[in-house]
Amino acid sequence: MRIGTASNVAVVAVLAVLGAAWPNFAAEKREKPMLTESGHTTDDLSVVRARVANKEAVLLDVREKDEWDDGHLQAASLVPLSSLKDGMIPAEFVRLFPKDRPVYLHCRSGGRVLKCAELLQGRGYDIRPLKAGYQKLVESGFEKAVGSTSPRNP
Repeated sequence: MRIGTASNVAVVAVLAVLGAAWPNFAAEKREKPMLTESGHTTDDLSVVRARVANKEAVLLDVREKDEWDDGHLQAASLVPLSSLKDGMIPAEFVRLFPKDRPVYLHCRSGGRVLKCAELLQGRGYDIRPLKAGYQKLVESGFEKAVGSTSPRNP
């Protein structure tokens, strides 16, 4: 008994169409970030903390090195806003900006994260600026790094 060649061709064609559409399907399924009128993420800090802990998101500190040295979050990596001049991402930071998961940004008080988000806009990143600054994040349960003054890179 021979299965019809037309049937085989039809199955292959359907699989080819589905395969070609899959990247678009995955992109459409990516959660759309919700932002406040000022441009900060509406994601609850407990959700942010859990996503970062589960490696479903990354946390970047956009403060300057001297601020980082005065205290930083264990889960964060340092990417100073001043290093992203003109929206160019230095090569050493490219791997810190994943396009497949949210990138949460924090600073001292929520202002620099908006400037950073603006510089990275339109590059395919899911950038989510946090309104909560460093101290508020520590108060809400983010673990403070102990004894390290050099920038941590995941």
